[in-house]
Order: sequence, then structure tokens, then C-alpha cells
Amino acid sequence: MRNRIPAHDRHTTAMREMGMKRVIISLFLLSGIIAFGVIGYHTVEDMSILDSLYMTVITISTVGFGEVKPLSSEGRIVTMIIIGTWITIGAYTIGNLFRVLVEGELSKTFGRKKVEKQISQLKNHYIICGYGRIGKLICRELLNNDIDFVAIDNDPEAVEQLDKDKILFIPKDATLEDVLLSAGLMRAKGIVTALRSDADNVFISLTARELRPDIYILARASDESSLLKLKRAGANRVDLPYAIGGKRMAQALVKPAVGDFLDFAVMEMDKNLGLGMEEVLIRENSGLVGKNLIQSNVRQDFGVIIVAIKKHTGEMTFNPAPTEVLYANDTLVILGKKEDLYRMKKKI
Repeated sequence: MRNRIPAHDRHTTAMREMGMKRVIISLFLLSGIIAFGVIGYHTVEDMSILDSLYMTVITISTVGFGEVKPLSSEGRIVTMIIIGTWITIGAYTIGNLFRVLVEGELSKTFGRKKVEKQISQLKNHYIICGYGRIGKLICRELLNNDIDFVAIDNDPEAVEQLDKDKILFIPKDATLEDVLLSAGLMRAKGIVTALRSDADNVFISLTARELRPDIYILARASDESSLLKLKRAGANRVDLPYAIGGKRMAQALVKPAVGDFLDFAVMEMDKNLGLGMEEVLIRENSGLVGKNLIQSNVRQDFGVIIVAIKKHTGEMTFNPAPTEVLYANDTLVILGKKEDLYRMKKKI
């Protein structure tokens, strides 16, 4: 699945974990040296805890400040042990910290390079602008259907979530023309504007339509007043998620049986019955052009149900009659088993 960020190989992961373990061990050893110095000076030289800590710190740091008091032979032995141990452990600790920081930055840099390369190879994919509640749901559905896409969002929380979900994304402002181009707008099949701001969605729609007059644009609107603006900006379809949700909840009250059926059709049909819905475009060179549904033998050959036909004129015909004639650029909305749907799409 190309929507996912390529996982680092096992060797890289193991090296990163080993580096962190070394840092933890180094800090533990450093704490041990400090504890040894405090206890040593306190026991041998009868210094207070604060003076013992002071002597340990200036010894480790080699700043050359004066001693709290002249040291005895035993105190000097403690000092030599601290210095000798610190030379080894200090260099080990600093080296490990530097290595982790450098490797971390290099890993991020090369990680983004891999992602950018993978995005540059996408074709006929979708661009999802915004990884909020709506954008996240859209990405999840595309993932479940193994459809290529790339998300764009510069919100820190969204970026963190995208990275956690290992989704291909660009952490930049989706309203910028160069960002849309870097997401592969000129090769994309469609773009979804799902930002919280209707103004931003209008601007993205305008930009995308100007750059790609033939691209399909699905826009999200927060307010009904933005519907016409988004359509004028070039959006092929505009949805109001809150209005859809409100109607669905009202339907659950007024027509509960219909609501239960829709839930079953959307949520359970694919999971429990192995059924799915698909759309098939009838091209100009298709053998179905000019035939009615009986003559097409679609139902007999593939065992599918034709739920609706979206005519080339834009008109939608539900539960079409057997005598319904098919024309070029009509779109069949079909229901059936996944393997039958696949066979039909492949043949047509």
C-alpha cells in the first residue's frame, strides 16, 4: 500500500534503540560518579552534602576553582578516582548524546526525502487538504479501499497524527500553489478540500481548477452560504457534513427502519456479506452502448444488481427498468459480490 510511509528497516530501528540504551546507561554511570564523589568527600573529608557536591562538580567539570579545604591523602585518592572515571565515562556520554542527535536529524531528513520521492511517483491519486475530523475519515476510507492519496496539513497536531498514522503527507499550507503542485496535482485524479475554513476551501478550489481544468474537486462546506461560492470556484461537488449528520439523526427518529437499513448497507454489507457497491463508466467504445439492460446481459453474466444509472446528461435513474437504454458516458451504480464487481469492471 503506497499511502503508507515506508517503514525503516530492522537494522535502523535496532541501531536507534541501541543508541537510546547507551545514552541511558551513560547517564546512569554519570549519576553514579556524582553519588560516589558526594559520599566519598562526605565520609573521608567530613564535608557537608552541599560542599561534597560542590567538590564533585568542580572536579568533573575541571573548572579549576579552589578546594573547600585542603584535602587529605584519602581525599586526593577520591579526587583522582573521580577524574579518571569521568575521563572515560564523560567522553562516552557526550559521544552517545551527539550520535543520537545527529542520527535523529539525519533520520528525519532522509525520511522526508523518501516520502517526497514516493509522492512524486504517485499517479491518478487523490489529494486530501486537511486532516481534521472529516479529512481523517476520508483518508481512512481511502486506505481501506487501497486507493493512493497524499494528505496536506500544516497544523502541528495534525502533522503529529499523520506521522503517527504513517500516512503520506506534506506538512505545509494547502492554499499555496507550489504545495498543491508538489502533492502531484498535475497527475492527480481528484482533490478534496476539507479544511475548517470555507474561505480556504474556496481558494484551493479556485487554484486547483485554474491549474487543472479537468480535475475532480470535492469540497467541504461548513455553512450553506458557502455552497454557491464553492461551486462557482470550480468544485464539482460540495458536501455539508453537519447537515448530512443532522438529516441522518432526524431520519433515525422519523424513519428508524430506513436508518437501520442504511447503517446495514454502509457498515455491515462489506464486512459480513462480502458485498460492495461500485460505479462503472460506459466508454464510447464499449459493447454496451445502444443496448438496453436486457440485451446487455449484465445481470446474467455477472450476477450484479444495477441500483441506478447516472446518465451522461447528469440525470440519475434509480432502479432502472429492463428496457433502459445505455449510452456512452453513462455510469452504472452496481451492487454485488466483490469478485463479481471486479470481473465486471475488468471486462467493461
